[in-house]
This record gives sequence, structure tokens and C-alpha cells, in this order.
Amino acid sequence: FGRTPVQERLSCLAKDNSIYIVANIGDKKPCNTSDPHCPPDGRYQYNTDVVFDSEGKLVARYHKQNLFLGEDEFNAPKEPEVVTFNTTFGKFGIFTCFDILFHDPAVTLVKDFHVDTILFPTAWMNVLPHLSAIEFHSAWAMGMGVNFLASNLHHPSKKMTGSGIYAPDSPRAFHYDMKTEEGKLLLSQLASHPHPTAVVNWTSYASGIEAPSMGNQEFKGTIFFDEFTFLELKGVAGNYTVCQKDLCCHLSYRMSEKRSDEVYVLGAFDGLHTVEGSYYLQICTLLKCKTMDLHTCGDSVETASTRFEMFSLSGTFETQYVFPEVLLSEIQLAPGEFQVSSDGRLCSQKPLSGPILTVTLFGRLYEKDSSPNAFSDPMAQVLRVMLIVVIPIVYSLGW
Repeated sequence: FGRTPVQERLSCLAKDNSIYIVANIGDKKPCNTSDPHCPPDGRYQYNTDVVFDSEGKLVARYHKQNLFLGEDEFNAPKEPEVVTFNTTFGKFGIFTCFDILFHDPAVTLVKDFHVDTILFPTAWMNVLPHLSAIEFHSAWAMGMGVNFLASNLHHPSKKMTGSGIYAPDSPRAFHYDMKTEEGKLLLSQLASHPHPTAVVNWTSYASGIEAPSMGNQEFKGTIFFDEFTFLELKGVAGNYTVCQKDLCCHLSYRMSEKRSDEVYVLGAFDGLHTVEGSYYLQICTLLKCKTMDLHTCGDSVETASTRFEMFSLSGTFETQYVFPEVLLSEIQLAPGEFQVSSDGRLCSQKPLSGPILTVTLFGRLYEKDSSPNAFSDPMAQVLRVMLIVVIPIVYSLGW
């Protein structure tokens, strides 16, 4: 459909400022009756990311594969597009929003195309306790061993907030704000070629622990429509194990104090998530319940008062794709305060700087997904106007 004012403007912005620019826009491609899937108006429409280099040249274009509920104005490409581009400061890959929860193209970009950095325009609706933007995006960077640049809409009334610059070892800059309508520009310096992360055997440590019988102490609770098996943490310190199906989760912990006004649980989920998407999960989680009532365990909660001096969480995962999350009170991350060991333990490195909302190992078993093209996006809302999300990439001599 030829040149457009939007692309001309983006190209000039990139060239005039000598930066790379990534933008999320709409794209349309003509088709005809020889294509049995051609829409009646004779064109496909795609949720599209474009990349312009520092000379203003269009160097990459990606059509979103995994569309979400309400994104009816867009088509998914017939085959997932795996889009990369090379720069003097590393190899980049790109995908959009809901794509992050699926194997293609997200995992393929890292495992088969060996990108250094992922660019991620998104309209992400935060879903606590496990799918807040800064929480999950930083965990994905760590689990996959890549830099991850996430630019989210800032729309608090739709629970959309949370952008960040994440390295494989730790978040470098992030912003979460549900109180104002103001955005923020994030700047950071990253290694252009992150050091390869050590291979983690996610079941090594946990498989060597004998799961004790907990009798009738276990109870059921719901997190984002999934039924977890929970155990209440009753002491100021302890060792707990909870199992569901083939997944057993082990936790060692020590609190600074056992408060009488807060309840924490250890939970396990091993199953197919089927609401607003279909994808198979194995999750081990330590989390704070919303109230003292155990029926609220798994509900969204944003504040806590209990501080932990140490924790160690592990599970008998059947997948190598496990994403480690640590989220503190007021929806804050904990850079440099935890690590993942080669035997699959998510451990604190020192007493946490804030009270804990959740410590989670979020596992994805892509091979067990059902109907991979029949899903919708719980983290986003449809935008009926053109959206441009721009990620200025700022570098110094370290790149």
C-alpha cells in the first residue's frame, strides 16, 4: 500500500536523532480470490512491529502471531514469522504482547536464532500474582538468558502499566505506576552480547527430596481460574512440600517474624490453563493471601508486611522453560537479591529489601498446549485507534 505518513515520520525521527526506533502500528496486505482465506475486502490486516535503523532505513517488520480476544480487526499470519536484525551492538529479535506466552516465535528466536536482545511492544494488563508486566517480563529475560526491552502502554484504568529494561541476571531499569497518568523514559546500559547463562536442571534438587504426606493440611485455591493445591506456612521458619499431579514443590524459608495478621502459602499447579487462552503450566509459588481467610489465597494483593530472611524454592518440573519471579510489596522487583542455582533452586542471596508478595517458578510445557491457535490475550485490551509504542535504544561505549 505504498508509503505512509506514519512510516515516513518514524524514519525521519530515527535518522534525525541517529537512533533505532521500534513502533507498533497497523499493516495491510492485498490478497485476491486465488487465496481461499482472503477476507471479503481483499486485504489482510496485521498487528505489526516495524524497526528503523539510525539512518532511517526500515530493517525489520513483524506481524503478530498470537492474537487475543477482541483483536478481530487483525489477521494472524499463516506461519509464525521469526524476525531478526543485526546491529553493531548485537542481534535483535522482536515479538508482541501475548506472543511471550507461546513457543513461536518467542522461544525460537532465542534457542534457534540466538538473539542477544528481544524488543517487546505490548499492551499488557497486569494480572497478579504471577502475570504483572514487570514481574513476568523480567522473569522471561532471566529464564531465557537474553536482554529484554519491554515498552508497555501506560493506562492505569485498564491496569496497563509496567515497562522495563531487563538483563539475564537482573532488571536494570523498570517503571510501575498505577497512581498517575504520566509515563517515563527508561535508560540503561546493557552488555550487547550477554554472557551465556549456566544450564539449569530444573528438577535436579527437587527430585532428590522425599515428599512427606501432609494428610488433610492441603487445601484448594484458585489463581487466575486455575485450581492450585496449597499448604499454609505456619511457622516463622520451615520446610514444606506440596504436590499436584507430577509436580512437587519444595520450600525452605525463614521469616523475620511470623505476623499474626498475614498468611502465606506454598502452592502447586500442574495443568492446562483454559480461560482466555490455552497453555500448559507447571507452577510452584510462595505467596501472601489477601486476608487471613484461606479462601482468599490466590487473590490479587499488592501490599505485604512480612519480611523474609531467606527462601529456597524448587520443583520437579518436566520442562526446561521455567521463569523465576520475585515480587515485593507495592509491585516492586528485587534486583540482585536472588539467584537461580544450576540444580534448579530459586534462592535469596540476602534478606529481602521489602516484604514479599510472591516467589514463583513459572513453568511452561509448550508441547502439552492444546489448540495453539485458539487463544485470547488476558493481558491486553483492544485499541480502536492506531497505537505507536516507541522504544528509543540508547547506547554508550559499553555496547
